[in-house]
Amino acid sequence: MDQNIKLGQLAAPPRRARVRDVPNRPGYEWVTESFLRHAIFEAKDRVGAGDTRMPGNGLSGAIIRIGRRVLLDLDAFDAWVNAQRESE
Repeated sequence: MDQNIKLGQLAAPPRRARVRDVPNRPGYEWVTESFLRHAIFEAKDRVGAGDTRMPGNGLSGAIIRIGRRVLLDLDAFDAWVNAQRESE
């Protein structure tokens, strides 16, 4: 057991979910699977027509790819959503 962790103070396991399961989780009813897939597609920088560079949306830190399976780190996703607020 790690000496830095005291009994009763174990870290919570990371919250991860498959993309198709996120809309069914409590607190994520506002999210649709199509929204998530579109946001994942635009997560990284990409090159458009005429070699124009299109910046990513910053969600790449919340995406976990294992083979063909795509998972979302829900804590990182929540942080990304909060960062999308418009400043006044």
